[in-house]
Amino acid sequence: MAAIALAVGLYLFQPWRLFTSSTVTEDIPAAAPAAVPSQESTAEPSAPAASATPSVPAAPAAPRELATGQLISHEHASSGTVRILELADGSRILRLEGLDTSDGPDLKVWLSDAPVIEGVAGWHVFDDGAYLDLGALKANKGDQNYEIPAATVLGDYTSVSIWCARFAVSFAAAELNT
Repeated sequence: MAAIALAVGLYLFQPWRLFTSSTVTEDIPAAAPAAVPSQESTAEPSAPAASATPSVPAAPAAPRELATGQLISHEHASSGTVRILELADGSRILRLEGLDTSDGPDLKVWLSDAPVIEGVAGWHVFDDGAYLDLGALKANKGDQNYEIPAATVLGDYTSVSIWCARFAVSFAAAELNT
């Protein structure tokens, strides 16, 4: 019986994750640059047609920052910056920069309408209202990007949480400022 209890406890709590860490370093994605035709040379009508000059790729437009926030610690000591960026092609991403938190079981990145409350009182509020799961946390350290679905109304969300789905607790959260 004790062996079963131990096995269940190990499965649920995954205590070895206190000693594991992973880092992801993703660049900000760039939309494919649009080709800008270079100036064509003019040819006289009687002259043979001049070959067109090849197109020169334009520099991609810089992403536009729509919102930003600083992570605060909840269940686990955490730090980093959250940015919501609109890319040149109109797509949007949530970007975690300089993330440093603990590893844990079933960690998710959520956009939420919940207020960011410091301390224990803020640990469990993010699943009380509307939230959008952007996917599993890629690593507990580094810079990482999460696609925001095109139909998402960003005004419906005021915060970001690194959410532990297994224990329904926030590891860290940031209020989004526009």
